[in-house]
Amino acid sequence: MEDEAQFREEVRTVCKLYHQAVELHEQGVHVVSTDEKTGIQALERRHPTRPMQAGKPEAQEFEYIRHGTQALIANFEVATGRVIGPMVKDTRTEEDFVDHIRATVDTDPEAPWVFIVDQLNTHKSAGLVRLIAELCGVKEDLGVKGESGILKDMDSRAYFLQDARHRISLVYTPKHCSWLNQIEIWFGILVRRLLKRGNFVSKDDLKLRILAFIEVFNQTLAKPFRWTYIGKPLMV
Repeated sequence: MEDEAQFREEVRTVCKLYHQAVELHEQGVHVVSTDEKTGIQALERRHPTRPMQAGKPEAQEFEYIRHGTQALIANFEVATGRVIGPMVKDTRTEEDFVDHIRATVDTDPEAPWVFIVDQLNTHKSAGLVRLIAELCGVKEDLGVKGESGILKDMDSRAYFLQDARHRISLVYTPKHCSWLNQIEIWFGILVRRLLKRGNFVSKDDLKLRILAFIEVFNQTLAKPFRWTYIGKPLMV
């Protein structure tokens, strides 16, 4: 059916980019997997964790104090395995995402960029269209949000943002396919290595620890994921 064919084509497009990422990187093109991890809790254990001893496992306090949450917006560079342009903030709004994309592009302002994202509405916003139009020198009239032109609705905005003729473009994963976005794999690494057993005394402490982890990760652990899936349905 048509929807199934479209789904498979979208999956193949993303997988093809993953397999071409190293070659594109050598040509100066950044292929990055981008998303937000929201609601990261700054949890402080009420009592210190007792370290592991001979014959006794580590004893971690189960009661904690809540200090609020942070939202991480980050890019996983597919060709290198590095996390670039991370932003940790109190909110994850349309404006926050636009600021994140601008700051990321500013790290290599003349280069082509391809952002692989999911279909969240903030990834199809009017503010994002205006930013891409500005950075790519698009002169045509963008129209009016909710009324006409490129800005009219999410479909028209997404069509513009996916235009591969632009130096900066987006590629969307299919709906309900978070597993296809490589940044989600890296978020799992962040949870296991830092957040799951972390003890954070404030939101600022949480923010600094996340950014410090990313810096160490990039220096010592970063490597591209071995992506073997090519977008074909599994045969049974």
